[in-house]
Amino acid sequence: MTTASGYFDRKPPGAGRPGLSYLQAPPSPQTPRRTISSAFSSPSNYRGEEDVLVFELGARHLSAGFAGEFYPRCNLGFGPTDSQREGDYRRWAPGFDHRSVKKREGYEWGEDHELWRMDLRELDLGLVGDKVERAAREACSKYLLLEPKSKKLFLLLPSVIPHQLLSNIIFTLFHNFAYGSISLLCTSIACVLGAGCRSGLVVDIGWSETVITSVCEYRETSQWRTTRAMKFLSKQMGNMLFRQEFCNNLTSSIELDLDTDDKANASINGCFEGCEEITTRMAWCPAVGELGQTSPVNEDVTIAVNNLSINQDEDSKTGAHSIEDPLTSITSPFPPHHIIQIPFSSLAKPVETAFFAPASTVHDIDIHEQPLHRLIYKALLLLSPDIRSVCMSRIIIVGGGSNIPGLKSRLLEEVSNLVKDRGWDPIYGKAADERRRRIKEVSAHRRVCSLPDDSAAHAPQDQDSIGETLRKEQNKFMKSTISGVIRGVETLGAWAGGSLTADLKIQSIVEIDKDYFTQHGLAGAKRDTESSVVPQQQSGYGAGISRTGLSQKTGWTLGGWA
Repeated sequence: MTTASGYFDRKPPGAGRPGLSYLQAPPSPQTPRRTISSAFSSPSNYRGEEDVLVFELGARHLSAGFAGEFYPRCNLGFGPTDSQREGDYRRWAPGFDHRSVKKREGYEWGEDHELWRMDLRELDLGLVGDKVERAAREACSKYLLLEPKSKKLFLLLPSVIPHQLLSNIIFTLFHNFAYGSISLLCTSIACVLGAGCRSGLVVDIGWSETVITSVCEYRETSQWRTTRAMKFLSKQMGNMLFRQEFCNNLTSSIELDLDTDDKANASINGCFEGCEEITTRMAWCPAVGELGQTSPVNEDVTIAVNNLSINQDEDSKTGAHSIEDPLTSITSPFPPHHIIQIPFSSLAKPVETAFFAPASTVHDIDIHEQPLHRLIYKALLLLSPDIRSVCMSRIIIVGGGSNIPGLKSRLLEEVSNLVKDRGWDPIYGKAADERRRRIKEVSAHRRVCSLPDDSAAHAPQDQDSIGETLRKEQNKFMKSTISGVIRGVETLGAWAGGSLTADLKIQSIVEIDKDYFTQHGLAGAKRDTESSVVPQQQSGYGAGISRTGLSQKTGWTLGGWA
């Protein structure tokens, strides 16, 4: 007899009767479930963890953003107002003026706005690391809207930087953030990439110096430097404004003497912010020959005399033949910061003095103080002819000074005039000019005395139709390149070039792994400046695969920073 528990354990009757299965109702139709790979699933945070960050670190700014974008999300400075503590609201207090803060004795022009200097003797590397950490955290939390947990960082740096400073920056980023690796790229090569070129002459008008770098096939071939940059220009602008305010004061205009420059240098040290603001907003570059080239002393005397209305008759006579120079009202950067009126052309004279040095000769200028147009011409002159023909047609002017209106066209025009006058002969001077004149006379005399029966030598040759057809077929799929002419090329900037390179997800030549750097630092890098990401020797198991089936890392290199 079957119990109750055994009754419920029995199978249903239909299960043991296969012949009656057609009597059961068919199941309802259902859409089959698909398995979605985790690679295409939506991330838990705002952006995916595989995003690559791109940082451009300069002497006075940090630009940050994501790879693949054409413009950085933020540009952060390192000035005194950018490094204040949380809750410090003094800048919004009534009557507060950060320009009136007294500078310490021995203050160098603009040193509290710099992140680093090439001279490390008086530089606090610990403070540099703190500023870099604070700027990076602010960029990630306030502008990039993510936690600093990206696996990879793409860092753009100048190609010439002290190893101690480079090690400090990389250690700060590895120690305070969760980056697995950091890839380095030169800013000059990134500018060429941002212009869509493979080669070019990059003129970086930076803060403390102007760097001219020749790039051929994404490699730096040579580099030249000059101290004529934005730091020197802002100081020249401050000296000019001091002279104008000094000359506008009728009671002290009779004291104008040769010590005006010394007085200006002593008076403008505490007015850096005001002088830089006027330089950024109102400085402009004149065309060739637009302004008269006069000495600074005579220029100041003329201004003082004009303000005293002594030379009004002469000005009225010559005013009909000269272009009217309007007066511009600006706020003086010197206390008590009243409004002064200066001629509009005066805002262009510091640019011409700082970048072109019209009142100085070549022999009176130091090798590290060369004017920009002469240094560009010298850089092209010292290149090999094949690289020169490509670089001279791709002159890329970048940096903070490139935003001055009229500066790019003035530089290209000055370089073109030098090429027309001197050519590509490195020897110049009176003896060289006399030699060229004699060669021209001899060649002209030979043409006059040439025999009249040389018409057969100058007769047109028969055209080779077969050779012409072959050349056309060969050049059909080749793009014509512009070379041999002075030409400027616009670029999206170093950050955009680095963003494009990082978005391609290719292996960088200088890729620093966190574990290797933590163990050995910069001392663990290979001193090989000609490293390549292409494998030099391939095994029978495929490129980059060893006999064990795994890719073996042999270390890392500093590349151009070695």
